[in-house]
Amino acid sequence: MITKALAKFVGALVMIFACVAQADVFNMGGTRDPTTGTWTGAASLEFVMVGNPGNAADTATGSLYGSVPYVYQMGKYDVTVGQYCQFLNAVAKTDTYGLYNNYMATDFPTIKITQSGSSGSYSYSVIGGYIQCANCPIFDVTWGDAARFCNWLQNGQLTGSQGLTTTEDGSYYLNGATSDTALMAVTRKANATYVIPSENEWYKAAYYDPNKLGGAGYWTYPTMSNTAPGNTLPDMGNSVNFDVTDPTNYLTPVGAFSNSPGAYDTYDMGGDVWQWNEAVVTDLSRGVRGISWNHGPSIDLAASIRSSSGPMAETGDIGFRVAMIPEPNILISLLGFGISGLVVYVLRRHEAANE
Repeated sequence: MITKALAKFVGALVMIFACVAQADVFNMGGTRDPTTGTWTGAASLEFVMVGNPGNAADTATGSLYGSVPYVYQMGKYDVTVGQYCQFLNAVAKTDTYGLYNNYMATDFPTIKITQSGSSGSYSYSVIGGYIQCANCPIFDVTWGDAARFCNWLQNGQLTGSQGLTTTEDGSYYLNGATSDTALMAVTRKANATYVIPSENEWYKAAYYDPNKLGGAGYWTYPTMSNTAPGNTLPDMGNSVNFDVTDPTNYLTPVGAFSNSPGAYDTYDMGGDVWQWNEAVVTDLSRGVRGISWNHGPSIDLAASIRSSSGPMAETGDIGFRVAMIPEPNILISLLGFGISGLVVYVLRRHEAANE
């Protein structure tokens, strides 16, 4: 029994370190000027802590949204064109479940992902006349595409065909789900780490502020403001993207509105693209929040605006961001308990994943 347990432990550790080694979207090398919001190189997938567990829901919604009983992390930015292209090159040489949409090459004049080759040897490239196109938010993705991206992260960003070890299992059990009906039945697994945010997780990260003037509460807009923001760059303070900030490129790079973070340091939770969440809004629609580049006026960015779309919808104004549960320093904390604590943790995760 000791030998078997030790073998499980070693195998699990190998997987952990393999995940770190293969986590390319977390280490894409780009840097962002915090003053101007301008990127040098490609943006990595980053997360920020959302604390204050057990916060009250927003009374303005009839106390329906915003309460989250645990600490979690939210994507600091939307998933980008460059990050999604890495995903495609890893798992879509044969694009079994349609992670690539041809409109990714045509919906915008200067921001594109192209597909070349034939099935079995497809490759993908970010092209376009806009120098920052790789750092703009991804678009034309279904709810299922977002779930498969999360599964890929959960499985360590492995390279291979679209199957149970890459895209079809992990945070969500999909196993080929590619219809509205099938995707409506998909739920977050208990041991999920990388996920599409729940509506409460998304809402809290966007609007809640434990230090809000007058006491903890919710802002109307995701820029720590109750005043409708503008959308002009360079960002002069209370701005966020809505409607067409850039009439040439349409989308703006993530974090371009450098002076307009939310209370937890998230960016772009209002504007550029709608963002998928896990909410089941109707029998055949999943939640989206945040409004997009082709909507206005700015009042549409308010927290009260809740919308949805069929989970197989692929449009130029819907993207997503990723949440992380639990906080990523859990292993570091466990190391403080000694190797025995780490062994117990790894074995429990391994057993849970195989139940």
